[in-house]
Amino acid sequence: MFYKIAQKFMFKMDAERAHELALCSLKLTAHSPFNGLYAQKVKSAPVTVMGITFPNPVGLAAGLDKNGECIDAFHAMGFGFVEVGTVTPKAQFGNPRPRLFRLEKAQAIINRMGFNNKGVDYLVNNLKLMQSNALVGVNIGKNKDTPVEQGKDDYLICMDKVYPYAAYITVNISSPNTPGLRSLQYGALLDELLLSLKDKQAELTQKHGKYVPLALKIAPDLSMDEIKDIATSVINSQFDGIIATNSTLEREAVKHLPFGNEAGGLSGQPLNHLSTSVVQQLSDCVDGKVPIIAVGGITTAIDARDKFDAGASLIQIYSGFIYQGPQLIKRIMDAYSIK
Repeated sequence: MFYKIAQKFMFKMDAERAHELALCSLKLTAHSPFNGLYAQKVKSAPVTVMGITFPNPVGLAAGLDKNGECIDAFHAMGFGFVEVGTVTPKAQFGNPRPRLFRLEKAQAIINRMGFNNKGVDYLVNNLKLMQSNALVGVNIGKNKDTPVEQGKDDYLICMDKVYPYAAYITVNISSPNTPGLRSLQYGALLDELLLSLKDKQAELTQKHGKYVPLALKIAPDLSMDEIKDIATSVINSQFDGIIATNSTLEREAVKHLPFGNEAGGLSGQPLNHLSTSVVQQLSDCVDGKVPIIAVGGITTAIDARDKFDAGASLIQIYSGFIYQGPQLIKRIMDAYSIK
């Protein structure tokens, strides 16, 4: 009830201003009695993926809490894990505003944020201040002004700094809003990036005395051959997981709606079937060798079940959470059963 009232108010505001207000409110209330407005208990269903035992398989996708300012609040809502970021070595403003648009009739969002964040050092400080026992994945990327050919250096910088505090690390090469970034999904650039990160992982494992898994986040706008090639690269490099998928450039389902032709990545309900299809194709390609975390268009418990049936071990929500609120976590978990 509280979320619906708050949503009605915030949906009258500019989307990005509402986002900022929501994060500010969660940050202020996370450790106060007011967290009872959104805290909830959800069904326990531990699942072990990438060597990590998650209390339940429903996570918050990256992008909502880029700077890791509200981890404890999201943990109180019942998320099994929280992914923060995308974070870059240096703080950056991102793309010009307006850059975030709600398509309410489609339960969708278009964003062209451009990896806006306060930089990896700010995020690390927030990870140190965390008071809950939330499992936190850290999503890392490259700065906009770093040439693609040197992009791996940015990933290595971020990985080095977040490694001691992350449950797992996600390598984001699939945002449509950083020029040239998606070219890292292909061929020699991908192989070089993955192998460099695995070498760094081995070094940091020895240094810190713990193994932090690496997951690769891919786009939904891929051909079957491209999916096969990515799967082969991930298996050959011994990466620990794949997150499928990021937002899409496809517009067919929303082109008739207000904001439907805005530039950027489309997420939410219209992405659901495309994302599930990629998860299924990817699952066929990796054949159980690499776990898949599914994200994209999950707005109901049935959508979540479809992702699990397609081969996902974990799921993440973002746009569905914006439209449905914390109750979506509870509905998914109430319907969840282990195969």
